Amino acid sequence: MAVIKPSLAKGTRDFSPAEMEKRNHIFNTVKSVFVKYGYREIQTPSFENLQTLTGKYGDEGDKLIFKILNSGDYLAKAPAELLEARASGPLIPYITERALRYDLTVPFARYVVMHQHELTLPFKRFQIQPVWRADRPQRGRYREFYQCDVDVVGSDSLLNEAEFVLIYHEALTKLGLRDFSIKLNNRKLLAGIAEILGKPELIVDMTVAIDKLDKIGLEGVNNELLARGFTTQDLQQLAPIIKLEGPNAAKIEQLKQVLQPSAIGLAGIGELETVLGYVEKLSAGTDLLNRFVEVDITLARGLNYYTGCIFEVKTNEVAMGSIGGGGRYDDLTGMFGLKGITGVGISFGADRIYDVLEELGLFPQSTAQSTQVLITNFDKLAELYALPLLQKLRAAGVATELYPAAAKLKKQLAYADNKSIPYVVLVGEEEIAASQFSLKDMRTGEQWKLNEAELCARLS
Repeated sequence: MAVIKPSLAKGTRDFSPAEMEKRNHIFNTVKSVFVKYGYREIQTPSFENLQTLTGKYGDEGDKLIFKILNSGDYLAKAPAELLEARASGPLIPYITERALRYDLTVPFARYVVMHQHELTLPFKRFQIQPVWRADRPQRGRYREFYQCDVDVVGSDSLLNEAEFVLIYHEALTKLGLRDFSIKLNNRKLLAGIAEILGKPELIVDMTVAIDKLDKIGLEGVNNELLARGFTTQDLQQLAPIIKLEGPNAAKIEQLKQVLQPSAIGLAGIGELETVLGYVEKLSAGTDLLNRFVEVDITLARGLNYYTGCIFEVKTNEVAMGSIGGGGRYDDLTGMFGLKGITGVGISFGADRIYDVLEELGLFPQSTAQSTQVLITNFDKLAELYALPLLQKLRAAGVATELYPAAAKLKKQLAYADNKSIPYVVLVGEEEIAASQFSLKDMRTGEQWKLNEAELCARLS
């Protein structure tokens, strides 16, 4: 039998114990903030029916959905003419009925519809689970990655949007970030721009193009807009809007002048002003609003289901894409037959946040340590002598290991060093005879002889 060289699928990763401790630091931090604001946790399956996911992310998003082949002979029901034509697109309905989830928002909308009679509205949930996208792997972008989502459905209050700004600020600050931007826009405002250009039917084409401004620059955006049906005159009218600069209040005043003929555009500006007003009240006495919040007209997110405010978060400390985003999606549950339920939510990109914290050295030292105490093991007598202490320390909440087999001291101390265990309890013939233990501080090299009660008191 041939030996297969082990390898990982592109865009996926293994996580070591040390890495998992750091990842859990991120998850636990954002979870504590979610709970503080009244959100409760749910989970949904890793895969959904394909029809649940398709049509919710736009044409570009749909192409990135990982589809799962039907079990058994998945080609048996496929028409012969399609097989002969080698046309993969038309074959999809015949060979696959399920797909890995692309995000957590659409499965959440499906959950709300299926459990609507069990929920008390407004329903506030958070969800921390992996998602999958058939994207080209690169730094900060993976095919399997975790999202940390927080959503509320059944409330049209813009206070929810304002609280999401605070949630982003509090969670990222707790993680140690000090220089980041919480960008805000509104889909109605973008619709107003398309309207004054006389091309409301091209709203999606416009938003997909201008959302790429950071990646391809203004010239690239203009070329894409021309290819999507806009004229040179449209581009001249759009350019000063895209290039808006200055404080948020100044940007909004300029947009009011530009969007005066558009009722939907003015409605979008009004919603932005309301959100910023709430944030100002909620963050009184801090620099949150002026330092961290930015109105950005180029923010589009490129997803068809956003209908109101749009969020995106970027760190300015590391060259990285967005580390969070979201928005309001009034019509999403309507796709599943439940009309009149509005929703809004945001997501934290846990994997990108991990890379940022790692590059900046912001993980606390405690996340690199699980075991606090190692008890040595030189022979069977020492092992039996140490067992009661092992359980007493664990019962007191002290993470403790007994070295599993008799070994030389050098090997056991090396084990403690490699695992960053701060304390070692030495159990030898001398300690057993005196009914004592020797406690060694691995960081300073200090050592003390203590009885069991003294040892437990010190380590607890």
